[in-house]
Amino acid sequence: MSIASISRLIPILSGKGGVGKSSVTVQLALTLSLLGHNVGVLDIDLTGPSIPRLFGIESAKIRQAPGGWLPVQVHERGEEQTADGTVSRGALHCMSLGFLLHDRGDAVIWRGPKKTAMVKQLLSDVLWPRDLDYLLIDTPPGTSDEHISLMTSLMDPARISPSQKLGAVIVTTPQAISTSDVKKELSFCQKINLKVLGVVENMAGYVCPCCGETTDVFSKGGGEIMAREWAVAFLGRAPIDGEGWGMLIEEGKTPVYQSAEGNGNGTSNGEETSNGTTSKQTPVERDPGRLAIQYTRCSLYPVFKSIVDKLLPFNASLPVQPNADGG
Repeated sequence: MSIASISRLIPILSGKGGVGKSSVTVQLALTLSLLGHNVGVLDIDLTGPSIPRLFGIESAKIRQAPGGWLPVQVHERGEEQTADGTVSRGALHCMSLGFLLHDRGDAVIWRGPKKTAMVKQLLSDVLWPRDLDYLLIDTPPGTSDEHISLMTSLMDPARISPSQKLGAVIVTTPQAISTSDVKKELSFCQKINLKVLGVVENMAGYVCPCCGETTDVFSKGGGEIMAREWAVAFLGRAPIDGEGWGMLIEEGKTPVYQSAEGNGNGTSNGEETSNGTTSKQTPVERDPGRLAIQYTRCSLYPVFKSIVDKLLPFNASLPVQPNADGG
């Protein structure tokens, strides 16, 4: 199925690098999946495709099918028993240039025309599942060739259907040096008539692994002030959770916090990891099929559930914009 049949398209944008767009994209995708929606993630950050690593599927390969490429499955739709009861989740699929590289350390050194051609190919040649509810699109920083190619394709009346919904989520960090650049992305959206669903203030404080208290290391409130200035919705702020989110992504361990368990390594002694083995410090092979369930134990899950709860009503009533010529 092409993107013309996907009901809701959400580019994740920012005019600043290093604000955590990919992390926000992955957590929005996991949260939507845990709410029962079928979700796709398209990574068009061609020079820094980090989505496969965040999902733990770097070794996956793209399969060719009649008519195009098949996206990589992160997990299938189904139900799973946890300590808190039964969790239902929608299917989650991913497509990224990272799957096409021979080695994850390979540099992508392309000029504008080749980037434009690849973005168009990713938008036209990926055969997404027919029952996909949301497609989240992770983008590089700035307002460059990838963004122009993406928006030109997404806002082309010949490519979209009247029932589709299109709107962007803007990601920033709290400090002024970040919001000053992210405002340029809001200006970009305004010029091409792209609806902004809201602003997420990422890295809004650091969660202490000992007591759970949040410290505002990058100041606080910059994203909310920016959203107010530009008359767009403020979706919420997400802190840095190195102990929970960091250990889940880097080591595949289910988050267990010191403040709850009282031990010093961030996980319970002999905790079961995502591959079913027990380990205290040794890195483990992650099981992407368990990622969503493990994420429910992360302190950031209720934060992003609140963000998604605010996002969905805006998205549900969003009109498709007619053009992307910047006029």
